[in-house]
Amino acid sequence: MLAWLIVLPVIVAVFAAVRLLRQRRARHAFRWLLATNFALLAGACVVLAGALAGPAQASAQAASSGGVNGSALIGAAIAVAGASIGAAIAVAYTGAAALAALSERPEMFGRAMVIVGLAEGIAVYGLVVAVLLIGKA
Repeated sequence: MLAWLIVLPVIVAVFAAVRLLRQRRARHAFRWLLATNFALLAGACVVLAGALAGPAQASAQAASSGGVNGSALIGAAIAVAGASIGAAIAVAYTGAAALAALSERPEMFGRAMVIVGLAEGIAVYGLVVAVLLIGKA
């Protein structure tokens, strides 16, 4: 909860900076963008420092209460998110190519669907990794 209290003002500042960038001229836009990047970097460093200081206290409480290992759950979330984004990009390209091929030669439907299915398999691999990570948590 503390991290959100730190991150929320940074997000608001980013949206305000983007709004100002739209209204300013191009010369000043680079300066505002640079200032926004430094503000985001400072906010990220504060959140990182808080996150690194917090687990030392939280791990002692989790060990005594039998809590779930949070890093395994974060790893599972990253695996699912990365695999889903990768699968979406792969399906976008292969699906477009499959539709283009099917418009010229409709008999290639089976081959095109196999290639699109292979691209979908990337997301399944991410889910498998997530299940393995959650099982070890």
